[in-house]
Amino acid sequence: METNNNLKGDLRDIILKSVSHKTATAIITADGNGIISGVGSAVEEAEKLGLKVVDSIKEATLVEKGMPVMKLKGVPKQAAMAEDVLMGAMAKPSGIATEVKRFIEKAGNRPEIVCGAWKKMPYAMKDDIRQAVISGGAFPRITPDPLIYLDKNYTRFFGGIKETLDAVSHLNGHVRVIQVKGLFNDIASEAIEAAQTGASIIFIDSGKEEDITKVSEVLKSKDLRTNVKIAYGGGIRYWDIDRLKNMDVDILDIGTAILNADLLDMKFDVIKVE
Repeated sequence: METNNNLKGDLRDIILKSVSHKTATAIITADGNGIISGVGSAVEEAEKLGLKVVDSIKEATLVEKGMPVMKLKGVPKQAAMAEDVLMGAMAKPSGIATEVKRFIEKAGNRPEIVCGAWKKMPYAMKDDIRQAVISGGAFPRITPDPLIYLDKNYTRFFGGIKETLDAVSHLNGHVRVIQVKGLFNDIASEAIEAAQTGASIIFIDSGKEEDITKVSEVLKSKDLRTNVKIAYGGGIRYWDIDRLKNMDVDILDIGTAILNADLLDMKFDVIKVE
């Protein structure tokens, strides 16, 4: 609802004045198939508006088109404002959760799908995006265990793979994850160095699928493959999964292809006024 600059206040107060004493019941329904996420944020926003949440679907519920997501009660102005706010709290996160599940089903039992790219989203959205990834069935980081994540910039700080891992060797109880991308040596040599210096997960960050084979083969030749997991990321798309799951890789980090998911569309309807 847009306001008229010639009128002070919220134009809804003027339009709805004669029915402001009534109670409206509204329902949000899914307008597509998918996984619902963002429920907690939507409930919080409803309560801020003064609405009563009569019923709500649970986070991570699989829905079909037409299924109810949330039922609300309040005065007409509250219901009118809710239409502008509540679906927005769920539509994008639900789209992301749905896309995560689609990638997981495509990958099957292996490799594991993770999505750490939520860090690139606007700060206000990060919690909702992380929850959407979880609701879709994936982890929002490369491992659920306590970890030390050493990306390419850390290796630049210390001047090498071994130097970086040596710097954290005293930090016990953490999975050590390190990116390799051929900054200091060829990528196979960096992988050997990482495995020999205490890395638990070697993240191939070159964006070149052939590097998966190079790293896998060299680790096997040095009898180091069983000691580490191989992760890969960089522009992975849905149709790449069939090819990648036949390679020796344990974890795929999907970014843009998941975060650019379409909205899970929803409808907001007032179903009763009394």
